[in-house]
Amino acid sequence: MDITNLRARAIKDIESATDAKVCEAARVRYLGRKEGELTEVLRGLSKMSVEEKRRVGTEANELKQELEALLTKKLSELSAHGKKHTHVDVTRPGKKMALGHEHPLTKIDAQVREIFSSMNFSVVEGPELEEEHYNFDALNIPADHPARDMWDTFWVKNEVSKKKMLMRTHTSPMQVRYMEAHEAPFQIIVPGRTFRYEATDASHEINFYQVEGLVVGPDITLANFKYIIETFFKKFFGKELEFRYRPSYFPFVEPGVELDIRLPGGKWLEVMGAGMVHRNVFDAVKYDYRKVQGFAFGMGLDRLAMIKYGIPDIRLFYSGDVRFIKQF
Repeated sequence: MDITNLRARAIKDIESATDAKVCEAARVRYLGRKEGELTEVLRGLSKMSVEEKRRVGTEANELKQELEALLTKKLSELSAHGKKHTHVDVTRPGKKMALGHEHPLTKIDAQVREIFSSMNFSVVEGPELEEEHYNFDALNIPADHPARDMWDTFWVKNEVSKKKMLMRTHTSPMQVRYMEAHEAPFQIIVPGRTFRYEATDASHEINFYQVEGLVVGPDITLANFKYIIETFFKKFFGKELEFRYRPSYFPFVEPGVELDIRLPGGKWLEVMGAGMVHRNVFDAVKYDYRKVQGFAFGMGLDRLAMIKYGIPDIRLFYSGDVRFIKQF
């Protein structure tokens, strides 16, 4: 085996390599495990005489080390050369980094919290998996009450206790939970997700977001409600609005009202249900209705977002379509 000739060819191929791909081809040709020329020489040592093994084996191992070092050096040179001569046009505009976008419901939720906090409201949250007692019974909606038909309910199997559990149909259960643990006076809002078992369309979803409000104290009237809510909407939309109040029915308030607003140049839009807290609700939490009064209100965050941003279909909020989110 002519090691000298093999050495000359290998060194020539490595030194003339113009990129890493050519270097790799030379390594495989001479040092590859399966068909490398130098590897074949080393495998053939077993068929040689003792004297040939000593001579050829020494030369082949020395050449192997030499070629490996030469390959490492060549790759380093090619890498340095590539970095040194890479052309960068500093006059070209930079690539705009893709940033995340807040979901419109996240933006609305934050704005609602900020406005009410500026009016000295506390923000509290409650469980989404709720007991029947808090979702219905304590809110003056007993099991045989026809008003339960207003809430299509997701009931949940409960194998831990005998309590009937459900996915809350509104944020109102926190009215009772909060009054059980706190004394009046107070004013709170309760933003959160709610669930209804109903068909979806442009204005209905099986889950959506609400914000509940509750103000309780001595001498609280609907006049206080009117001032607070009109202040909120003016800040939220950043413009003057028209307001219209209509009588309505909700089991946990008496009297009950619905609020419509009209933006400049627009049409009337229903945005909220509200009313004075019902005596039966105060009885359920052991409040003396002769000493305190209060009002409660509830509105959909999805509804507010649709009005503010001109979104035509509530299902877009939950579609997961990045193109929709990127607009906000």
